[in-house]
Amino acid sequence: MGILTTVVGSYPIPIWLYGDSSKGTLRDAVSVVLHTQELAGIDVVADGELNRFDPSHPETNGMIDYFVSQFSGVRTRYSVSDMDAFRKDAGMAFRTAPAGVVTEAIGEGTLNLPADYEFVRNLTSRTLKFTCTGPHMLCKTLTDRFYGSREDLCMAIAGVLRNQLERIPAAVVQLDEANITGNPDEAEWAAAAMNHVLEGVSGTKGVHLCFGNYGGQQIQSGVWKDLLPYLNAVEADFFLLEFARRGYGEIHHLGDLNPRAGIGLSVIDIKDNEVESPDLIASRIEQAAKTLGEERIRFVNPDCGLWMLSRSVADRKMRALVAGRDLYEGS
Repeated sequence: MGILTTVVGSYPIPIWLYGDSSKGTLRDAVSVVLHTQELAGIDVVADGELNRFDPSHPETNGMIDYFVSQFSGVRTRYSVSDMDAFRKDAGMAFRTAPAGVVTEAIGEGTLNLPADYEFVRNLTSRTLKFTCTGPHMLCKTLTDRFYGSREDLCMAIAGVLRNQLERIPAAVVQLDEANITGNPDEAEWAAAAMNHVLEGVSGTKGVHLCFGNYGGQQIQSGVWKDLLPYLNAVEADFFLLEFARRGYGEIHHLGDLNPRAGIGLSVIDIKDNEVESPDLIASRIEQAAKTLGEERIRFVNPDCGLWMLSRSVADRKMRALVAGRDLYEGS
C-alpha cells in the first residue's frame, strides 16, 4: 500500500443547507460531499461534518458547539461573570465567551454520534473516516463551576466521547485537537484524556493537530518540537499534522516521533485560495520522504478542514492533492 490521500474532515457548506436543513436535504448534501471526494480520487473520505452545521450560526462549523450544546451538565446561557471567568483561565483568546458553563457532572445528554455515523455509512463505498473533536479542545472552551480542575473536566469529557465512539464501527476514527498546539505544558493530562478516548475506538485511530483555522487565521502559536512529548504519549496509529502553511523547516523534528505512529503530511494550504500544482505537492512529499523516510508517511492531506474555502477551490485542491500524490509515486 502506498501513500493514501485523505481530507481532515470539514467541507464548505452547500448553499441550499442555509434554507433547508431537513434530514432529507442533509442526506443529499452529504452524498454530494462524499461523491465529490470520490470523483477527486480521495482514498479515505469524510462526510464533511455537515451534521454539525447550524444555519443559525453559519460562521462556525460546529466543531465545538455541536458537542457542548448537547452535553448534560452544561449551561449554554451565561452571565457577564461567566465570561470574565472564561477570559481569565481558558486560554482561548479568539473566543469572547465560553461555549458553555459546567454546573454539574458532564453527561452525554442528547449527543448521539453513533446515529451520525449510521446516517452516512452507506452513502459511500470508499473507506469512511469518522471525525470527532478531542476532549482537550472541548474542555478549554468551557467555564468550569463544578469539577474544580481542568484535568478532571477533560477526563469527564473523554469518558463521554469514549462511550459514544466505542459504538461506531468506522474503519478510521479521527480526533481533532487545535488548542494543545499552543499549550504544550498541558501535554500530560491532555494525552491521558486522549488515550482514554482512543482505547474505546475499534478501527484505525488517528489524531489531527493544527494551529487553528478561525476566519482563515491561525489561532495558536508554537512549534512541533514542543509537541513531541504529547505526540509520543498518545496511542494513535497516525497523526495528521499541519505543515503547508507553516513550511517544512520543522519536519526533521518528527524523526523523534515514536515509530509506531504513521504521519499524515499536510501538503495543501487551506488558508490560501491559490490551488497548489501537482508538481509542488509532489516536491513537498519528496522533501518529507527524504527527511523521515517514505515509510513514515501514511497519508497526504490538507492542513485542516476545507470549510472556510469556496466549494470550487476546495474541490480543485482535492484533485490537486491526488494528482500530486500520483506524480510523486510515478503513476
